[in-house]
Amino acid sequence: MSNKNFGFGTQIRKSPYFDATVRWGATGFSVYNHMYIPRDFGNPEQNFWNLIEKAILCDVAVERQVEITGPDAFKFIQLLTPRDLSKLSVGQCKYVLITNAEGGVLNDPVLLRLGENHFWLSLGDSDILLWAQGVAINSGLDVKITEPDVSPLQLQGPKSAEIMIKLFGEDIKDLKYYWFRELDLEGIPLIVSRTGWSSEFGYELFLRDGSKGNDLYEKIMAAGKEFGLKPGHTSSIRRIEGGMLSYHADADIHTNPFELGLDRLVNLDGDINFIGKEALKKIKAEGVKRLQVGLEIKCERLSSPNTTFWTLTSNNKNIGKVTSAVYSPRLKKNIALAMINIEYSKIGTKIEVIIEDKNFKCEVIEKPFFDPKKIITSKLLK
Repeated sequence: MSNKNFGFGTQIRKSPYFDATVRWGATGFSVYNHMYIPRDFGNPEQNFWNLIEKAILCDVAVERQVEITGPDAFKFIQLLTPRDLSKLSVGQCKYVLITNAEGGVLNDPVLLRLGENHFWLSLGDSDILLWAQGVAINSGLDVKITEPDVSPLQLQGPKSAEIMIKLFGEDIKDLKYYWFRELDLEGIPLIVSRTGWSSEFGYELFLRDGSKGNDLYEKIMAAGKEFGLKPGHTSSIRRIEGGMLSYHADADIHTNPFELGLDRLVNLDGDINFIGKEALKKIKAEGVKRLQVGLEIKCERLSSPNTTFWTLTSNNKNIGKVTSAVYSPRLKKNIALAMINIEYSKIGTKIEVIIEDKNFKCEVIEKPFFDPKKIITSKLLK
């Protein structure tokens, strides 16, 4: 398949899996962390069913790693995040927030601890490499901060376990949720973690040699053929069902953790020192003025996710915005994440949304919209 219709240039980076994804039917791309990411393998709803019924393989090399090493690496990584890392073991992952001096969220990466003083931040879409290097200059700490040659793939869905057993053997069943191990697949060096941005059971395979991208992609697709594995892309439907954040949409530099209901990721009581601690103490003491909520939008089935923020109103007063909206074919309703004035955030509150100059009724409902106890992602293999 020719690339000529995609309008690619050299200023945006291509992933090690780029050619493989085009070969396997990628027909549309977006840009994320200054890289192309495949965003279209046909019908998004079919991609959703492929994910929740069998398995999909997603090129997420755009999740760039910031590697932090050196004698003060642990002290430095704790400086970047309000989450207490004192119990983070080597071989473990944690979902963390990175905050600035005002308490604003700069990114919500997964942190991997590869060694006593060796860390990766697996990033959402913002320039944390530059932030970390800037913080390091003024920190007085002995650290080295780089972007290594590491490119993740996500293998997600209920059949991913069987595919991984075929690739790596029975031992992979022992890998716990939010843990990882170093593996080698026929000469391909990998870190394999039980994580993923899908709200489904799955794995991420972090390739440590970009020259082997094509080989890795093809090996996984071949192993997954008998299990119905399909090439795919991260599913907006499933991640919104699961209440998962998309940085720049559901959170940004002007959003603080308490507005997102992520108080559990902020430790203000201990003696750990991190950027934004005083600001977050003040925000918590004063209380937030807005909150992220779940909504049901009561209109005809949305044909696609929103591409702009939709204004929320009550009695013609602007009270917030819809940040991510989609039709869930499983729940058979339009669901959305929204940032809203706190007085309208109670479950059952009825408000209105403006979509293309038309008003529609909405109701604040519980989120996540599906699997609120995260039984799917955290279950242990039997």
